[in-house]
Amino acid sequence: MIARDGNTVSLWQDSVEEFVPQNTPGANTEFDVAVVGGGITGITTALLLQKAGKKCVLFEAYNLCFGTTGGTTAHLNTLLDNPYSTIIKDFGKENAQLVAQSCRESIALVKSHIAEYNIDCGFEDASAYLFAQTDKQVKELKDIYDACNEVGLNASYADNLPVNIDFKQAMLVQEQGKFHPVKYVQALAHAFEQAGGIILQQCRVEDVKEDGTITIKTSQGDFKSGYLIYATHIPPGVNLVHLRCAPYRSYAIAVSLKDKKYTDALIYDMYDPYHYIRSQKIGDATYLIVGAEDHKTGHVENTDECFLKLEAYVREHFDVDEVINKWSAQFFEPADGLAYIGHLPGHDVNILVATGYGGNGITYSHVAALTLKSIVLGEENPYIKLFNPGRIKPVAGFVSFIEHNADVARLFVGKWFAHEKLEELSGLAHGEGKVIKYEGHTVALYKDEGGGLHVLSPVCPHLKCSVAWNSSERSWDCPCHGSRFDIEGNVITGPAGAPLEKIEVKTLVED
Repeated sequence: MIARDGNTVSLWQDSVEEFVPQNTPGANTEFDVAVVGGGITGITTALLLQKAGKKCVLFEAYNLCFGTTGGTTAHLNTLLDNPYSTIIKDFGKENAQLVAQSCRESIALVKSHIAEYNIDCGFEDASAYLFAQTDKQVKELKDIYDACNEVGLNASYADNLPVNIDFKQAMLVQEQGKFHPVKYVQALAHAFEQAGGIILQQCRVEDVKEDGTITIKTSQGDFKSGYLIYATHIPPGVNLVHLRCAPYRSYAIAVSLKDKKYTDALIYDMYDPYHYIRSQKIGDATYLIVGAEDHKTGHVENTDECFLKLEAYVREHFDVDEVINKWSAQFFEPADGLAYIGHLPGHDVNILVATGYGGNGITYSHVAALTLKSIVLGEENPYIKLFNPGRIKPVAGFVSFIEHNADVARLFVGKWFAHEKLEELSGLAHGEGKVIKYEGHTVALYKDEGGGLHVLSPVCPHLKCSVAWNSSERSWDCPCHGSRFDIEGNVITGPAGAPLEKIEVKTLVED
């Protein structure tokens, strides 16, 4: 099993062994391209560039697929969360057609890699169904249906659904796909190394200097590169993209069915948040995978309840035999509905980023890889302009926003709190966390299974927002920009580059 950025265990991480790199940089510390992030975007981009003749290195702070790639539900789809009716209205018909084209090319690239490298990742072609259950949804579906055909997806109405769920109207789009994302990424990683690429796991990027050639300080030494690509789901540091990407969490459940009626399709309802359904065969077993219950990161107090609601939905509509896995993952919703892929605003032109995928990260990963490859190689590509993060204009008051968020109470330098007082005030159960007020300070408090108290400053070091407890993943999550920390305050997920500050706890001894 591989490690992932949470307490829950996904179906994917539970069915593979950790990737072990075969190549090392040796004395070589200079590269054409450095990629930060070992998920599906980073690996795919690095492979394309290495095959194109660039000398590439990939840095991963933990292990491959530690982040969202290890927690996705892996729908390969041209039928996006942001409907084409909205994309046409906001960006025009031609740009909407480009979006649809990019998604088709993304799926084609996945299939090409699977064929070229003979990847055993359970890939299957699939059709996608979008169904309406209310009169209002029927009207919305008609708009989406018309828009899908305008952009060339060849949508059709369906008389039936491949699952036993009541509906008023359903739409069908073909040429979608599904697969095991971690097996796919690990196979690409081997191909990348065979092409001469270098993968460094447990290698955190600590600092980047922009001086013509990019100097990268990591936990395993210093490197230089002509290009730096952030494939970290959200870039580290402080940037305008953080104000245009809202962090969300989504929940998934994998079950076995008594009646063995697993669907071959990708299925979506039209509620907000919506339910998404598919199946996957791994080895000799088949699983039904259902996701839903999305919410902004740090905005739900009891995240365990999200799993309970999702399981109740699955049991209502399917003949569940056993719940195999439950897990959650994070994604970033873009402000205008399209991913941000290209030059990172405010930085050297050779520093690139891919972020804001919404709930379509698997599809956008390969859109990003194709777009970033074209930028590095100087190729003509219409996606460069379409997904350019530079379409983000400077936000009025941005400077004052940063100053305001940085102007917070001093951290708890030299401060210690009494264990007995914290115990008395918090009322925590074992394995529970809470942000509490104590002696004029706000502290993030967690009680472990042994009764020990772990006390942290709740101030996220990124832009000084206050973290919230995630009960299902047992992490401290920042509701502002999605940084996540473990119970010791260590960074699990950026953009924060530093941990939460620890506060000493002492036991009082009476005379």
